[in-house]
Amino acid sequence: MKSSIIGLSLMVLAPIANASEFVVSYDGFYDRLKVMDKGQYEYAQINFYLVDSVTLKPCEIRSGKLITENNSLPLSYTENAQLLLPLDKQLDADKAVIVVEPQNPAHECQLKMQMEAPSIKLKQLNTAVVKQVNDEFDDLLTNLSGFFIGKLLSFLLPSQKGIQIEFEDEVDIPGALCESKTCKISMENNFDLNALKNAEVEIKNIVPWIAN
Repeated sequence: MKSSIIGLSLMVLAPIANASEFVVSYDGFYDRLKVMDKGQYEYAQINFYLVDSVTLKPCEIRSGKLITENNSLPLSYTENAQLLLPLDKQLDADKAVIVVEPQNPAHECQLKMQMEAPSIKLKQLNTAVVKQVNDEFDDLLTNLSGFFIGKLLSFLLPSQKGIQIEFEDEVDIPGALCESKTCKISMENNFDLNALKNAEVEIKNIVPWIAN
């Protein structure tokens, strides 16, 4: 696996205009979204979330907007504080700024950039899909590393070891490292997904397994 400067998730403290607003430039998102779009991945995604800087729980959003010198557009987001940002060359050229008002003005929010494959259901999970997700994560991490290396060289992290599957309940996969509701799978090990055939459990998310 390639060495990467992006971990399982990347926390970024962003500038805060005042205690009631989270403010960050759009250009950094645009660069990452371009990498994602160019790869045309079937499963792997880069998603952006606002989390409380202390609890790391979702920073519930009251309102949000994208602002340029001459325009203001509504910001799309989800209940779990995921920012749904467009890949827009004009917004990048216009030096757009993202402004978010949290539900609780006392909260200081920070950005979490998460690489994940959230759309896969248990009935889809097989060895071929696991290997494809692993390869897509590896490729995406490599492409992002190439983009970041000049700016964040000091933040180099260990390489990807495989994938980490988060379930809604406890499971056990032979050949995987399972603890409670999470299983870590390395492509170097012989893992057996047959144990999940009759499992009454669903997948919450799949993320890269990054070496400590």
